[in-house]
Amino acid sequence: MQFLIESGDVLLEGFLATLRMLALTVLFALPLGVVLAAMRISPVPSLRWVATGFTELLRNTPLTLVFFLLVFVIPRLGPIIDFQISAIIALTLYTAPFYAEAIRSGVNSVPVGQAEAARSVGLTFSQTAVHVIIPQAVRSVIPPLINVTIALTKNTSVAGGFFVFELFASSKRLANSYADETIAIFLAIAACYLLVTIPLGRIADRLEKKVAVMR
Repeated sequence: MQFLIESGDVLLEGFLATLRMLALTVLFALPLGVVLAAMRISPVPSLRWVATGFTELLRNTPLTLVFFLLVFVIPRLGPIIDFQISAIIALTLYTAPFYAEAIRSGVNSVPVGQAEAARSVGLTFSQTAVHVIIPQAVRSVIPPLINVTIALTKNTSVAGGFFVFELFASSKRLANSYADETIAIFLAIAACYLLVTIPLGRIADRLEKKVAVMR
C-alpha cells in the first residue's frame, strides 16, 4: 500500500472533486426537481405536459448520452463550456427528474382532503402546494431523495470519461504510475465512494423509521 502514502494527494484531490460535483449537482437538481414535481401536479395542462415530457425523456435516456450531448454536441452549436460545468449540467438534468418523481410520490401520499380544505378557505393552487401539500410530502420523501443522492454519487464517475478529473478518473492516473497495484487502487477508490454512500444510506434508514413512527 506504498502507493497510498506516495499518491494520497491524488486520491484526496479526486475525492474532493467528486464531493464538490455532488454538492453542486444536488444544489441545482433538487430545486429543479421541486419545480418539475409542482408542474406535474399543476392544474395547467401545458405545464403538466412539459414536465411529463422532460421527466420521461431524461429518465429514459442513458446518462452517458446526456454527457455526450453536453460535452461534444452543444459546444458545436454554441459557446464552448468548461468540461466541469458541462458535467454538472448533465448530472443536474439527469438527476432532477428522479428527484421530481420522488417528490411527486410524496405529494400523492398526502390525503386529497388536505388540498380540498386549503382551497375551501381561499388558498390558490400555488399557496396550497407551498404551504400545505409540499411540507407534508417532504417528510415522507426524504429517504427516497437520499437514495437518489446515493445513485448520483455513483453517477459522478461517468464524468471521468469526459475529461473531468474526479475520484474514478484519479484511478487512471494512479494505474499509470502503479501498474502493479491496480487491485489495491480500485479498492481504495471503492472505499472512498463508500465513505459517502454508507453514511447517506444510514441516514435514509433512520429517517424512514422515524417517519414510520410519526405516522
